[in-house]
Order: sequence, then C-alpha cells, then structure tokens
Amino acid sequence: MKRLAALFTALLLALPAVAAEPVKVTADGFTIDQNNKNATFSGNVVITRTGLTLWADKVVVIYGSGGEGDIDSLTATGQVRIKTSTQEATGSKATFDPDSQVLRLTDNVTVVNAQGTVSGPELTINLQTGNSVFKGSKGGRVTGVFTPQ
Repeated sequence: MKRLAALFTALLLALPAVAAEPVKVTADGFTIDQNNKNATFSGNVVITRTGLTLWADKVVVIYGSGGEGDIDSLTATGQVRIKTSTQEATGSKATFDPDSQVLRLTDNVTVVNAQGTVSGPELTINLQTGNSVFKGSKGGRVTGVFTPQ
C-alpha cells in the first residue's frame, strides 16, 4: 500500500499542476513491476485533475532510482485524448517528461478549440515556456481550419 501511495504522489508531482492538487486515476487494471521500475495502468484509463482529463488505453509510468516518487516519464497509448477547459487534443501516443515539462503527442494528432482545428503527425508542448510546435513528418503535413472571431 505504501508503494501505491508513493506512485500516486509521484503522479501528482509529474503532471503539470498547481501545487498539491489531487490527481485521480481509474483503470481496469494496475500493475507495479519493481524489477523494471515501472507501473502500468491498463484498460479505460482516466487521469483527472482540476482543469485536465486524460483518457488512454494504457499509461506506463517509468520511475528512477529514487523509487516510485521519482518519475522519469509517463507514456499513454491507444486512443489518447487530453481535454482542458479550452481545448481537446487526440492522438495515438502521448509522452510526458516531468523534468523538462515537455508533452509530446504523436500519430494523427488533432487539436480542437474555439479558434479552429489543427492536425498533423506530431505536437510538442513545452509546459514551462508555453511554446507549442506542430510538425509534419514523412510526407505528413500540418493542416488547420480556423474560425475568425
């Protein structure tokens, strides 16, 4: 139980947030693999916190030498959907590095908000700087449809 509590605390620290904001994780299954230093939430995974919800088929948390409280990365796969109060993003895979605060969404990425829709192969968001970059790759192009306000 201590390990589970430590992992949830680490998730709280790893996701972009306001200090000490609770994170709720629900899934069909949960496995901790101590030997490989990872934890896996599988089946209908939903991670919620104030202003942010993430849905995925699977979320794998990799932790470092400091144990479950030392999160190296989070990877969500399978029908990934991230929703905030102002926009929604979808793709096949999302990775988050808590140290750099970089969120990367790949494979058929679409972002929808009140100003329009942008789609492309890859979206990288630096949550520290607020910079977002859509990239085309291997023949894939970035496209957008914008609604004047």
